[in-house]
Amino acid sequence: MRATLLMLCGLTAAAVAAGVELAPLDRIDQPGSPWRKVGIPGQAKPWTKFTVLSAEGQRVLHIEADNSYGNLVHPIPASAAAAHGAAAKPVLAWRWRVDVPNLAADLRQKAGDDAAAKVCVMFDLPISAVPFIDQAVLRIAGERSAEPLPTATVCYVWDAHLAPGTVLDNAYSRRLRFMVLRGPESPLHTWRTERRDVAADFLRLFGDEAKAMVPVLGVGVGADADNTHGRSEAQVADLTLN
Repeated sequence: MRATLLMLCGLTAAAVAAGVELAPLDRIDQPGSPWRKVGIPGQAKPWTKFTVLSAEGQRVLHIEADNSYGNLVHPIPASAAAAHGAAAKPVLAWRWRVDVPNLAADLRQKAGDDAAAKVCVMFDLPISAVPFIDQAVLRIAGERSAEPLPTATVCYVWDAHLAPGTVLDNAYSRRLRFMVLRGPESPLHTWRTERRDVAADFLRLFGDEAKAMVPVLGVGVGADADNTHGRSEAQVADLTLN
């Protein structure tokens, strides 16, 4: 089973003692940070590199994927997740840029299932709303991880080929669905600011399974180049969930 299902593997809401506010990405290297590196259970392939560096007078997260896989995930405490239920309208905001795109990536097929930059939100969609076959896959994957897995994940991506506004299912699993925010028209080495209505995007991508907003389990950032055996570089900063 592809690792996209496992973005929250090894993380539970109880793992975070912090409040609703996301810890800044530029503090991932500090003790006690709720941000955790997450990959495939028993991952043998190279890890995507996450480094805090200074850019234009600010500390930002630099993400380098080189034939690698990896995510940084920030779980949402159970009390906060409940607040992001059906009546909530959380807003996710951040800045990002791509400096080196992976031109071999193609999210429409398994062999090209890589992204130079992605920001993801994991949701607690009731298992009863998930198609039967996917329920079985989730249970098998859960046995491998020994932790609950998100039943629905929306990933915003910066893509080298697809046009902004493109939405599509992950090539390996419909439990993860993509929304392209930046495409080939966006210049490299240039910061872009995003602000997303998380509930609206969730219902747009998972409206076939959910009629209302569900709790948010976590937020993640990452990049991968393991399927294309390629390389990419990107930066992310000022990520907030309110």
